[in-house]
Amino acid sequence: MVVGWLAVDIRGPFSGGEQERFELILHTLDRRHGKLDWKSLEKEFFAMGTSRLVSQRRNDQGLKWTRIGIAVLATVGVIDTSSITLKRWGWLGSLTCPGGGDGCDKVLNSAWGTVFQANGFVIPLSFIGAIAYIGIFIMAIFPLFSGLVGNKFDLARRTWWGLFLTSCGMSVFSILLMWLMIVKIEAFCFFCLLSACLSIAILILSLIGGGWDDYGKLLFRGILMTLAVLLGGLIWISALDPNSSYAASNGNVGSPPIVRSFSGPSQVSLAKHLTEVGAVMYSAYWCPHCHDQKELFGKEAVEELVVVECALDGINSQHALCNEKGITGFPAWEINGEIDSGVHSLQELAKLSNYKGPRKF
Repeated sequence: MVVGWLAVDIRGPFSGGEQERFELILHTLDRRHGKLDWKSLEKEFFAMGTSRLVSQRRNDQGLKWTRIGIAVLATVGVIDTSSITLKRWGWLGSLTCPGGGDGCDKVLNSAWGTVFQANGFVIPLSFIGAIAYIGIFIMAIFPLFSGLVGNKFDLARRTWWGLFLTSCGMSVFSILLMWLMIVKIEAFCFFCLLSACLSIAILILSLIGGGWDDYGKLLFRGILMTLAVLLGGLIWISALDPNSSYAASNGNVGSPPIVRSFSGPSQVSLAKHLTEVGAVMYSAYWCPHCHDQKELFGKEAVEELVVVECALDGINSQHALCNEKGITGFPAWEINGEIDSGVHSLQELAKLSNYKGPRKF
């Protein structure tokens, strides 16, 4: 009678292991002719309850409010990085950099501010940041819509790991960028600082809300991600360092690096033609892409070009003129009244300016 009561009252949605343990208890009762050993029974069911608690912990979806907080921060990050990207692409007007000066332009147009640039097409580093924030936003909110997913618990676990590892990598990289901004570029960029703060805040929320049950694994994976990003970031910074890729400037503060390449007759002829048709190159002494453009011409041809210095602290700066022209990236060419940003091949400049002379560039 007692055994039958237990079977009715206790049997339920147990896991396989719990069901086997329950059947073992009943089997023991049968062997003892129905005499209950209540102390042993209490220990057995306490162990089953603990096992179920651990199992539920492993299926924990984490704290809902932290997901919402992460989504909000990621939205701010998307707005921040997208604004910078659209400005670099010329689709957005000038952005006011809190703190004054041209610090933001100096940082964003530095050697490290661009991932890819060719024939006027630019992929700024901020574009990669925008993609990262969009990914974080999706991982944060997707598990909240239970109707869209099958195994909600498994998805929650995977997205928490994704949020932690992504925000960990972004935080480490942001700290590297802050060091780069202060030590190498020697300028202040509010938008860059904001992105760094957002990355660290998202990392903290992922640690708080993830419902982690294995902190050893969390620490191990976090260290691996930190070392990978740190090593890759330092290699990237070193590879793009202007001081290691071409000669330093002539020693005067605010002056551009010395052009080392030599000009051929075609380069000199093209430079003279550009000046004759009123073409202007807008440059900044600290801009490595401007130096790359000059190296395509060679030092003799560069002397024939009209080059306007846009950096506020550059020698012979015409910062006001650059603002008036709406220059948002360097180098920028004004040809036939049109502003075109980015490094251009000499063949493209010849085409844009209707150059008819020799083209042995």
